[in-house]
Amino acid sequence: MELLFLAPAIGVVALLVALIFAKRVTAVDAGTDRMKEIAGYIHEGAMAFLKREYKMIAIFIAVLFIILTVTPGLGIMTAVCFLVGAIFSILAGFFGMQVATKANVRTANAAKTSGMNKALSVAFSGGAVMGMCVVGLGLLGVSALYLLFGDVTIVTGFGLGASSIALFGRVGGGIYTKAADVGADLVGKVEAGIPEDDPRNPAVIADNVGDNVGDVAGMGSDLFESYVGSIISAITLGALALDGYDGILFPMLLAAVGIFASIIGSFFVRGKEGSNPQRALDMGTYVSGILVVIASYFLSNYFTQGTEYDKSFIAIVAGLVVGIVIGKLTEYYTSDHYKPVQHIAQQSETGPATTIISGLSVGMKSTMFPILAMAVGIFVAYTAAGLFGIALAAVGMLSTCGMTIAVDAYGPIADNAGGIAEMAEMPKEVRQITDKLDAVGNTTAAIGKGFAIGSAALTALALFASYAQTVGLESIDILNPNVIIGMFIGGMLPFLFSALTMEAVGSAANEMIEEVRRQFREFPGIMAGTEKPDYARCVDISTAAALKQMIVPGLMAVAAPLAMGLILGADALGGLLAGALVTGVLMAIFMANAGGAWDNAKKFIEGGAHGGKGSDAHKAAVVGDTVGDPFKDTSGPSINILIKLMTIVSLVFAPLFLI
Repeated sequence: MELLFLAPAIGVVALLVALIFAKRVTAVDAGTDRMKEIAGYIHEGAMAFLKREYKMIAIFIAVLFIILTVTPGLGIMTAVCFLVGAIFSILAGFFGMQVATKANVRTANAAKTSGMNKALSVAFSGGAVMGMCVVGLGLLGVSALYLLFGDVTIVTGFGLGASSIALFGRVGGGIYTKAADVGADLVGKVEAGIPEDDPRNPAVIADNVGDNVGDVAGMGSDLFESYVGSIISAITLGALALDGYDGILFPMLLAAVGIFASIIGSFFVRGKEGSNPQRALDMGTYVSGILVVIASYFLSNYFTQGTEYDKSFIAIVAGLVVGIVIGKLTEYYTSDHYKPVQHIAQQSETGPATTIISGLSVGMKSTMFPILAMAVGIFVAYTAAGLFGIALAAVGMLSTCGMTIAVDAYGPIADNAGGIAEMAEMPKEVRQITDKLDAVGNTTAAIGKGFAIGSAALTALALFASYAQTVGLESIDILNPNVIIGMFIGGMLPFLFSALTMEAVGSAANEMIEEVRRQFREFPGIMAGTEKPDYARCVDISTAAALKQMIVPGLMAVAAPLAMGLILGADALGGLLAGALVTGVLMAIFMANAGGAWDNAKKFIEGGAHGGKGSDAHKAAVVGDTVGDPFKDTSGPSINILIKLMTIVSLVFAPLFLI
C-alpha cells in the first residue's frame, strides 16, 4: 500500500515544477509601458471571461452534485469526488491562463532583448505551467481520492467532474475565440485592408484573448479530462484483471513515471540562435516518450509477470506509438510543407468555392490513416492484454501529457507575442522572431489537436469497456432494435452537436462583425490613428455570446446518455456510445484537419505563393480560413469531450441502469 502514496506525492512534485516554471516566466522583464498596457488588456479580458464562465458553471456543478447525492447507488461520496474533479479542472485552467497571459508579453520582450532562444524558453515555460498543472492535479486527485475512499467506482465521480468542466471550457472557449477571430479577419483584413493584429482593429484584443481561453484553458481542460479518464478506466479494469491492488497501482505508477519523464524532457527544450524551434520542442517530446518506454518495461514486468497480462508493455508502447503517428499524420495534412495544403492554396486561384471544396476533400481524406493507426493500436493492445491492454494503451499515450500540453500551449503564447509586437510597433526583427515561433506554434497546435482526438478515442473506448464490465454487457447485439436505435441516435449526436457549436460561432461572429463595422463607421479617427477603438465592447460581445451559446451543447452531452439508459436500458445505451464514438472520432479528425489545412493554405499564400497578400487567391483563402476557424477550434475539438463525457456519465450512473 505504501507504493500507492508515490502517486499523489509525484502529483505534488508536478505542481511544484509548475510553480518553478511560473517564477521563471515572471522573472523576465515585461518590456515597455505600451507592451504592458496591451498585455494588461489581454490578461484582464481572459480572466474576466474565466470568472464569468466559472460562475455560470457553478450552477451546473451544484445541480449535478445534488443529483449525484440523492441517486440510488451513488451518494455523497461520489458527489464529493465529482466536486473535487470539477474544482481541480477549474484550477488547472485558471493557473495555466494566469501564466500564459503573462508569458506572451515577456516572450515578445525576450525576442527584442535576447533573441529567439530566450523567447522560445519563455513561451515554452508558460506552456509548461499548464502541462504540469494538468498532470499534477489529475494524478493527485485520482490517487488521493482512491486512498481516501478505497473504492474505484466512487472515484469515477472525479472523472465526471473533470469532463463536465472540460466540455463547457472547450465549447465556451471555442465559441469565444472564433467569434473574435472571424470578426477581426473579415472586417479588418478583408474589408478594411489592415494587417492582422493591427491596433486599429477593435476586435484585435478579443482575438488575442480568444487564443488563451480557447487554446490554453480549453485545450488544457480537454486533455485533463482525457488524462483522468484514461487512469480511471485503467484502474477500473485493472482491479478486475490483476486481483485488485496491483491493477490499481500499475496505471497510477505508469502515470507518475510519465510526469517524471515530462519534467526531464522539458530540460531538453533548448534551441540555438537561428535554428528551427520545432527541433527543440520535438527533442523534449521524444526524450519524454523514450523514458516512458524504458520505465514501462520494468513496471510491466513487475506487476504482470506470470499473469495472462504479461505482455502489457506492448499495449503501453502501442498507445505511445499511435499518439506519435496520429500527430505526424495531422502535421502532413495541415502543414504548408506538404501537398494537401499546397493543393488547397493552388485551388484558391479559382475562387472561394474551389477553396472550400478542396479543403473539405483534404479533411475527409485525412480520416483514413489515423483511423487505421488507431485500429492497429487497438488490435495490438487487445491482443497483448485484453480490455485492460486498451486502457493501458490510453494511459501510455497520455503518460507524457505534461510535455504534450506544454508544447501545445506554447503556440497561443507565441501567437499572442506576435500580436503584442505588432500592436506595440516593435522593430521588424522582433516580429520576424515571433512569426517564426508562431509558425511552429501552428504546427504544434495541429499536432496537439490530432493527439487530443486520438487520446479521446482510446480513452472513450477504455471507459466504454469499463461501462460494459460494470453493467454486465459481454457483447452488444446489433440485431436488437433497441441497440440499433441507440446506435443511430448516438451516431447523430456529434452532427447535431457540431451544428449547434458552428451556429453559435456564426451568430456570435455576426454580432462582432457589426460592432467592428459600427466603430469604423462612427469613429473615422480610428483608421487615422487619432482615436482609440473600444476593445472592451468586443471582448464583452465574445464573452456574453460564448457563455450563452455553450449551455445547450453542454446539457445535451449529459442528458442524452441518461435518457437512453433510463428509457431503453443498458444495451441501448451501449449502442448509443458505440455510434457516437465512431462518428464522433471521424467528425473530429475531419473538422480539425480541414480547418488546419485551410488556415495554413492562407498562410502559404501570404508567404508569397499564388500572388501573395491581396491577390484574388488570398481573398479566397481567407474565406476558407474563416470557414475552417470553427471547424478546427470549436466544433472539432469539442467532439472529443462529447464522446468522453457521454461515456463517463454512463459509467458513473451505471447503477441506475441496473435497477
